[in-house]
Amino acid sequence: MENLKNTHEGRRNFLKYIINGGLAGFVISIFYPLISYLKPPKQEDVEVSSVSAGKIDNLEKDTGKIIQFGTKPVLLIRTQNDKLLAFDAICTHLDCTVQYKSDMGVIWCACHNGKYDLSGRNIFGPPPKPLQPFNVVLKGDEIIISKQS
Repeated sequence: MENLKNTHEGRRNFLKYIINGGLAGFVISIFYPLISYLKPPKQEDVEVSSVSAGKIDNLEKDTGKIIQFGTKPVLLIRTQNDKLLAFDAICTHLDCTVQYKSDMGVIWCACHNGKYDLSGRNIFGPPPKPLQPFNVVLKGDEIIISKQS
């Protein structure tokens, strides 16, 4: 009688493993493709040495403009006294996009009110490092942005 009881328990445990394993496989087969679909694919960085940012006449004094430099944004600034500046447009704190605030004369990150001066140094808020500067050259009336070496 005891041997028959052990046999039934053994079968019952075997069926539990089979059913639970099938259920786990079913759940994985539903959620894995869903999670894979929602996760964005990794983009490789495009190596660019320089880009044209347009004509100088299209950028008003005391304004800033976001320019694509390969796959990354760059902030191009034309100051009140006609100086052209360019910086990496990604905040060093949480990778938010920065913008030029002409009324304050600073580069500003809206995420946590981080501020950088016009040399790219962090002057207020949580950003831990300065912004990476880029070279800006005028060729005729065309603005050319390139990486600093």
